[in-house]
Amino acid sequence: MENNLNHSYCPAIETIALLGGRWKVIILHVLSKGARRFGEINVRIPAISRKVLTEQLRELETDGLISRKEYKELPPRVEYALTEYGESLCPLLAYISAWNNEKV
Repeated sequence: MENNLNHSYCPAIETIALLGGRWKVIILHVLSKGARRFGEINVRIPAISRKVLTEQLRELETDGLISRKEYKELPPRVEYALTEYGESLCPLLAYISAWNNEKV
């Protein structure tokens, strides 16, 4: 039997590619509360290694979901925040949290 579905474009696959992985949704949830420095994010997600956090932040920035702002001061300071595109996920993140809280 031949499969007639066209898999060239699937919004679910694209969304999973953006948000997939163990940490991205958690990082986005942390940043939905406001801009954070690297250390602040790391403290709020203690199970993530610094290396993996760095990788995930870079991927989220490349995908346009977060921005990275470097301040020209000593000691150097970098803040991460949701972009407008990333902020559009906030209702979805709130829905996921509400759905999880409804567990029996």
